[in-house]
Amino acid sequence: MSTAIVTGAARGIGKAVADRLSADHDVLRVDLAPGEGIFVADVTDPEARARIVEAAGEVDVLVNNAGITRDARIVKMTEEQFLSVITVNLGAAYELTRAVSFADGASVVSLASRAYLGNFGQFNYSASKGGLVGMTRALALELAPRVRVNAIAPSLTASEMTAAMPEKVLQKMIASIPLGRQAETEEIAESIAALASPAMAYVTGQVLVACGGRSLAP
Repeated sequence: MSTAIVTGAARGIGKAVADRLSADHDVLRVDLAPGEGIFVADVTDPEARARIVEAAGEVDVLVNNAGITRDARIVKMTEEQFLSVITVNLGAAYELTRAVSFADGASVVSLASRAYLGNFGQFNYSASKGGLVGMTRALALELAPRVRVNAIAPSLTASEMTAAMPEKVLQKMIASIPLGRQAETEEIAESIAALASPAMAYVTGQVLVACGGRSLAP
């Protein structure tokens, strides 16, 4: 069976992706949080990345999903808040992609976000996700024709984070989505599985904005 790596795989979108890919791949589920079937590793640490690469061997699918937020208005954002988000969301994804030994025809899918278009109070997060979009396009050129590199940019997705939002705030955000609801993690996982699959063999360097039409709204 072919091998897939999914980072940030302990919960949310990462877990859904790992579960979906496990139907066709031997999945290495990487996360900082211990759990059943989790390969515990900090993707920002060079030694930990080396352990991931060694454990995975030749890789057919890499999903760069690990990410954090440290939200603040730019006038109040600290250097630590900015750099920590850039390091995890963008730097670690680049370093792991560079370190992995890919099989011919392999696929990389990185988790960007609709926030790459700009979000108030998320200067660092938007910058990191915009960086992933640029990285995707550049690596697609560099790694072709052996490896395809794409990204997905979800919008509001059902998670522990959205469940903790004040109901009025959540409903206001949902009201801005033409499809009238937030995404389920399984729906994002299906889109990622499709991007990674041979069915998308002629698609590389692209960003799928999975936002329920929110990007179309004024």
